[in-house]
Amino acid sequence: MRVVIAEDLALLRDGLTRILDAFGFEVVAAVDNGPSVLPALVTHRPDVAVVDVRLPPTFTDEGLQAAIRARTELPGLPVLVLSQHVEQLYARELLSDRAGGVGYLLKDRVSHVAQFVDAVRRVAEGGTVMDPEVVAQLLAGRVEARPLRELTAREREVLGLMAEGRSNAAIAARLFVTEKAVSKHINNIFSKLGMPPSDDDNRRVLAVLAYLHDDGTVSARPASGGGSPAG
Repeated sequence: MRVVIAEDLALLRDGLTRILDAFGFEVVAAVDNGPSVLPALVTHRPDVAVVDVRLPPTFTDEGLQAAIRARTELPGLPVLVLSQHVEQLYARELLSDRAGGVGYLLKDRVSHVAQFVDAVRRVAEGGTVMDPEVVAQLLAGRVEARPLRELTAREREVLGLMAEGRSNAAIAARLFVTEKAVSKHINNIFSKLGMPPSDDDNRRVLAVLAYLHDDGTVSARPASGGGSPAG
C-alpha cells in the first residue's frame, strides 16, 4: 500500500516512515507543511494518507483542511488523522463523509506500533478507526440533544461504544452483558434515531458522527466496514 505522510516533526516523520516501510507499506511522500499536503496527495494518489492536524506555517488546522480538500478532488481517499489535538469542526466534516476510510488517533494514546499499523491498514481498506477520547470530545455536550435525549443511560453508553467502532461482541465484553442484550439496545437506538439497525461498525460510527455534524439529523447512507484498534 502506498502512503503519504504529513508531519512537521522530523523525528516523528522519519519514525513513521521507517515503521511503515518495515511493515510492507511504501511511503511515496513525506511532507512537513500545510501547503505541501494537497499537491502531494493529488500527485501521488496514495492508498492512504497519514496527516497531522496542525502544520506550518500557522500550526492551526492546515493538515486537516488539506485532507478534506483532497477528498473533494480524490473522492474516497482514505485519511488517518494522527495528532495531539481534536479539531472538532473539521473532524466532524471529515468523519461524516461516507466516501472512503477515515480515522482519527491521538499521538500520545497510541501505545503500540502494531496498533498504529493496524489502524493504517484498516483505514486504507475503507474502515473507520476512532480513538475513544476523540469520540468523547465529539460527543461532549451533545448527548442531551434530540433525539438522543430519548435514549436511556445504557443506550447512550452503547452508542458511545458503537461510535468507537466496537463490534457487538466487544461492546458486550466491555459492559459485561450478553450479545443478545447489546443487539436489543442497538435496535432501540436505531429505532429512536430513525434509521434501520445495522451490524456494520463503520456505518454505525458514521451515523453517530453524521448526527453530530448535521446538528440532530442521522443519515443512514451505507458505508464499508471497519473498527477501532484503540481500547
